[in-house]
Amino acid sequence: MIVKMNHTGFVVRDIEKSIEFYRDVMGLDLTRTLEREGPAISQVLGYEATHIKGALLSVADGHFLELIQYVHPEGAARPTEERNTLGATHLAFNVEGINEPFDQLISRGARRLNPPAKVAPGRTVCYLQDPDGNWIELIEDAS
Repeated sequence: MIVKMNHTGFVVRDIEKSIEFYRDVMGLDLTRTLEREGPAISQVLGYEATHIKGALLSVADGHFLELIQYVHPEGAARPTEERNTLGATHLAFNVEGINEPFDQLISRGARRLNPPAKVAPGRTVCYLQDPDGNWIELIEDAS
């Protein structure tokens, strides 16, 4: 039986650059870094001779973002950046004053889809992408 959500994972091209983005730009706390290789991680991920680098970042609510860089086998580029592709994912953050974090993220390397939009009374939302194309949602809920 499921008792709690643990983390959300994103595959990234360069672990150090992604740590900088999520720590220095998004404001998450770097909890730890890791490096794994050998039979156990190869079995978990289903690749022979798997070698990964990773990082766990967190926010005050206890949810973790796990960043994974595949050193071997090296990751391939995503075939599309469409949000409606099966398997596409996103990570949502509650924010205050959505326009300020939106502008800051864009100026520091995030890619915009559209500006924030009011989707319901007191609720404004937007989507962005991190430098690797992973989707980020910002939600301002003033209700």
